Amino acid sequence: MITMIKTLAAHIKQFKTASLLTPLCMVLEVVTEMIIPLLMASIIDDGISKGDMGHIWKTGGLMIACAAFGLLTGVLGGVFGARASTGFARNLRKAMFENIQTFSFSNIDKFSTAGLVTRLTTDVTNIQNAYQMILRMCFRAPFSLIIAMIMAFAINAELAKIYLIAVFILGIFLMLIVSNAGKSFSEVFKKYDDLNSSIQENVSAIRVVKAYVREDHEKEKFTAASGNIYKMFVKAENIVALNNPLMQITVYTCILLISWLGAKLIISSGGSELTTGELTSLLSYCMNILMNLMMLSMIFVMTTMSAASGRRIAEVLEEKSDITNPDDPDTDIPDGSIEFKNVNFSYRSGDGEPVLKNINLSIKSGETVGIIGSTGSSKSSLVNLISRLYDVNEGSVMVGGKDVRSYDIETLRNNVAVVLQKNVLFSGTILDNLRWGNKEASEEECIRACRLACADEFIERMPEKYNTHIEQGGSNVSGGQKQRLCIARALMKKPKVLILDDSTSAVDTATDAKIRKAFAEEIPGTTKLIIAQRISSVQNSDRIIVLDDGTVSGFGTHEELLETNEIYRDVYESQTGGSGDFDENKD
Repeated sequence: MITMIKTLAAHIKQFKTASLLTPLCMVLEVVTEMIIPLLMASIIDDGISKGDMGHIWKTGGLMIACAAFGLLTGVLGGVFGARASTGFARNLRKAMFENIQTFSFSNIDKFSTAGLVTRLTTDVTNIQNAYQMILRMCFRAPFSLIIAMIMAFAINAELAKIYLIAVFILGIFLMLIVSNAGKSFSEVFKKYDDLNSSIQENVSAIRVVKAYVREDHEKEKFTAASGNIYKMFVKAENIVALNNPLMQITVYTCILLISWLGAKLIISSGGSELTTGELTSLLSYCMNILMNLMMLSMIFVMTTMSAASGRRIAEVLEEKSDITNPDDPDTDIPDGSIEFKNVNFSYRSGDGEPVLKNINLSIKSGETVGIIGSTGSSKSSLVNLISRLYDVNEGSVMVGGKDVRSYDIETLRNNVAVVLQKNVLFSGTILDNLRWGNKEASEEECIRACRLACADEFIERMPEKYNTHIEQGGSNVSGGQKQRLCIARALMKKPKVLILDDSTSAVDTATDAKIRKAFAEEIPGTTKLIIAQRISSVQNSDRIIVLDDGTVSGFGTHEELLETNEIYRDVYESQTGGSGDFDENKD
């Protein structure tokens, strides 16, 4: 808990002043509130009882001044509290988002997308509300409670004991309420991940949902996720709702006892032990003490609710990328040669099952190398190691004759362009998307990259050509068009190594051939790694890697593999015979 608080508190930063001024204003407001009942008693005892109008006017003026000052400090406390809490929330969101940007793939694998969204939205809002309440009430309520109790004992210790008994009894009940409600609130926020996941999955796959007429099924999923949150919130709120009746019973009981016993004391003593004004002050302090106790209970509930959110936020903030720059990174990559030396890799370092085992490969700069294998043979895992999207567990991966871990990460990834298996475009124009590869690229450079990727064929047919707007995720272009735009975007980097991770699967064979021909003619110095399921996409490569269950089954030319590698030969015969794809030959 302490570590979590330190992690979160480190992001208050420039809002420390507002965070300090808020409780200060709250304390000043309490002081004025405590003075007002004493002035009221003075008006009754020294003004009304004695018919002294001068005292009444003077004391009444002081009461108005105290009320005005209390109002001012209360308003300022609200302003400073709002500024501090919203600023704190902004800093938390910013810090989380920036830290997520540094994550390696292995870091990202620890969190679900829905979980990260919940942390950035709902959890931060909970912390914001709790922080504002802590600043405004966590200082105000106990300070007010203590001062009111001291004032009550100063007026009449015997009657003030009623408050102590009430506070003790009510405190026990409130602690029971807080502890039980806290458990329910802690559980409910975990369910937000399920709700966000349901929404995200439905929105991103809405075309599939409609194509299969599964709207009712998706509604049921959402209703179930939403219903779970509703039930858990109702359970928690039902417990918290006991606060109000308990508080009312206590307050009314105290008022009755103070009024009854106080009136008897005034009559029996003739006003010597307790005056009417003092009784009025005691009743004011009664409300003050018990209302502040209720505020404290709500603070406990809110902080209990936010503790779960705080832990989830701290998890993201404390997560550090396991892929970092060395102390003196190399910023010069001589060429695009690639070498794997005794590489072993698993997604869970230490206890995970290796997905790549004893990989030894040597690829020359400028070479075109095909990579082929069945689904799950770790083709993507192999190429992800080249640009340090993951780090090897054992062995080393060399680019340009140097271990990739010795390079500056930004330099490495600018020189090793990867078109990932899952193609992603962002909302904006085609030019905006292409300039992700090089933000300072001219329109002519973008057109040339599109020509190499055969994307110019469909772009030129669009009314606005390169200024055509792309919807989020590239939903207004076809799969093949999206792939070609992603290839063009990678080419904008002018990389020494270009990796196409099954990036022409949605492209027809004729266009696939044109892209490969353009690569051979226009970027001969770039090392090209092409992952494919179709042998026709890689058979003209300089060499071909055959992966089988995370190991290299064969490495050679198309002709050599046909003669020496049974897996490759079987796939080639099945595909050229027009009857199969790679996976069929694994059984």
